[in-house]
Amino acid sequence: MFARLRSDIQCILDRDPAARSAWEVLTCYPGLHAIVMHRWGHWCWTHGLKWLGRFISHISRWLTGIEIHPGAKIGQRVFIDHGMGVVIGETAEVGDGCTIYHGVTLGGTSLYKGTKRHPTLGKDVVVSAGAKVLGGFEVGDGAKIGSNAVVIKPVPAGATAVGIPARIIPSKEGQSADVTAPERKFTAYGITQEDDPLSQALRGLIDNASGHEHQIALLWQAIEKLSASKAAADCVPCDAAREEQFEKDKLNQLIGK
Repeated sequence: MFARLRSDIQCILDRDPAARSAWEVLTCYPGLHAIVMHRWGHWCWTHGLKWLGRFISHISRWLTGIEIHPGAKIGQRVFIDHGMGVVIGETAEVGDGCTIYHGVTLGGTSLYKGTKRHPTLGKDVVVSAGAKVLGGFEVGDGAKIGSNAVVIKPVPAGATAVGIPARIIPSKEGQSADVTAPERKFTAYGITQEDDPLSQALRGLIDNASGHEHQIALLWQAIEKLSASKAAADCVPCDAAREEQFEKDKLNQLIGK
């Protein structure tokens, strides 16, 4: 028990730069308190003491602002950062090394008892603030859920889900979903500027338009050189098209590149 508690404390020290000491984490982090109390409630739940498990969950919710059903399965080194407003349903499963921020819901959409109604998070998943993961599907190892995303379908390992409803961005080529690799860095709140699919699409369109304008300018320059007629060389469309006026850099700055 103490070894697992030390592991939980260390994972918080590794992922939260605001954590200054193990004593501070032990006494001032409601996410840790909720995880510890959930283990008590989960033990009661799995040993037939259903009411006592629910009562411990209720007390934990009152003390920490984090509601974890005693039937949920929580892995090791799970970090619930800030934690206020987190809801984890009865059949949810949270894998080892996951990070969950405040306002997250791991909820169910089915009303049938005894079925898998809540999501399963693989190892090292990051679920950002305000995200809602709804349904009995799986979020793969190393996946990231962006802030305020509403995820209603499975997320592949290493992928990123953002938006309402969530759009899936596959893992980048050449990168593994295994976040246990020593060079892999923890991404706070699970999202970076490069993970926005709309920005990526706009950047692609801007680059494409810029390339087309460059090719058109080269074509007009070639026409001018080949033209033997002074009128063709002095035509206004040629003069306008010979110069590239597409403001690629300015547009990229507007979308945050």
